[in-house]
Amino acid sequence: MENIKIILADDHTLFREGLRRLLENEKDIDCVAVANDGDEAVRMVERFRPDVVLMDVSMPGVDGIEATRQIRDICPDTAVLVVSAHNDENYIFACIQAGIKGYLLKTVRRGDLVNAIRLVRNGESVFDSQVTQTIKCKLGSTQEANQANFGELNTREIQVLRLAAKGMSNKEIAGQLKISTQTVGSHFINIFKKLGVESRMKATSHALKQGWLTIDDLE
Repeated sequence: MENIKIILADDHTLFREGLRRLLENEKDIDCVAVANDGDEAVRMVERFRPDVVLMDVSMPGVDGIEATRQIRDICPDTAVLVVSAHNDENYIFACIQAGIKGYLLKTVRRGDLVNAIRLVRNGESVFDSQVTQTIKCKLGSTQEANQANFGELNTREIQVLRLAAKGMSNKEIAGQLKISTQTVGSHFINIFKKLGVESRMKATSHALKQGWLTIDDLE
């Protein structure tokens, strides 16, 4: 397997360069570029087409959330892994809605970060345990009641949405549920229409906020 190409996006030079030096010791990881802000991160992604972007949230100009949205549009195969000092529900949900594959805090250990890079490169989602706890605390008060009432979504649509939240493609979802890919596509059309959204990530974010999905459904 080829080395994992990554881009580091963080406006704090000391943190960014320190992280770059740490990752240079990993034989299967190549840091192909660094960015000082979200706008530069988007340009670097368009140029280098990396496997993973390590993205800060708070940056001048274009922040990490908007940069993630743009990266998902121009290079959907690139996984965005947030590494932030903010363990705040508003930041976390906004990042999930933008299309991240993981959210870690800057207190993360080197080995855990390296492992997370490898996991998101392979399509898995990774969330810091403290971030997971923040989400569970936010959702906990209404989780049980809301899971009993999925609004307008039917049982099959919830199944499709849960599998999509795990990063499965339409083909993989079809295989899991033993239905056709066309049927999966039809379910997504219905889900988007019912929820008033236009993407899987926005549907997932909405379902998390409503308590229809849990953070465990993303893993």
